[in-house]
Amino acid sequence: MGVLFILIYLGIVLAVIEIHTLIFTYTGLDKHIARFQVISMLTGTGFTTGESELIIDHPIRRRFGAFLILFGAFSLAVIISAISSILSDEFFTAKISIVAAALIMVIFILRMPKVREYLSGKLEHELEEHYDFRDLPIREALLTDDTDHVLDYFIDETCEYKEKELGDIIEEDEDINVLYIQRGDVKIRKDRLVTELQEGDHIILYGDEQTIESKFGEKNEETK
Repeated sequence: MGVLFILIYLGIVLAVIEIHTLIFTYTGLDKHIARFQVISMLTGTGFTTGESELIIDHPIRRRFGAFLILFGAFSLAVIISAISSILSDEFFTAKISIVAAALIMVIFILRMPKVREYLSGKLEHELEEHYDFRDLPIREALLTDDTDHVLDYFIDETCEYKEKELGDIIEEDEDINVLYIQRGDVKIRKDRLVTELQEGDHIILYGDEQTIESKFGEKNEETK
C-alpha cells in the first residue's frame, strides 16, 4: 500500500503540473515554456533564465507560481515521509486516490474548448481590471500584434548613423517609434529625435517589424 500511495501521489504532482501548464498557456505563455517553468518552480530548481521573467513580471502567473513553490516543498516532505514509512499501515490510499481522480477531472475540464475560451478571457480581464499597465511585461504591454517589434539598436564605430539625428533618419510616415536613447546611465527621451548619435548609444525602437528591420537591420538584440 505504501508503494501504491507514492505512485498515486506522484500522479497528483503530474496533474498539478499539467493544470498549471494549461493555466499559464491561457495567460498567453507558450506551452513548452510554461511546462518547463512550472516544473522548475515545483521542484525548486530555480532556473534563472530570461524565460523566468515571463512568470515573475506577470502578476497572475506570479500568484500561481507562489502556490507551485509551496506545493513543491510540501510534496517533497510527503514523498520522503512516505518512503521512510513504507512499511507503515497508516497510508490513506483510498482517500488520496479520490484526490488524484479529482485532479484528472480538472485537467479534462480545463482542456474543453469552451472552458479554455472562458478562462483566457477571464484572466485577461482580471489583468486589465486589477493591475496597472506598468506591471505588464513588455510582451503583454507592447507586442500585442504579430508585426509589433522592439529593437535595441547599438551605435558602434562603423555605424552609418553615427553623428546623425534620428529625426533625419526616420521619416514621419514610417511606423517606427523611438522610445529613448540610452547613453551610459542616462536615458534621453525629450530630445531623442534631435540628439546627435554617438558611438556607444543604444536606441530603443518600437513599431512595425519589417519597417524597423529594413532600416536598422537585425544585428542587434531584439524582442519579438
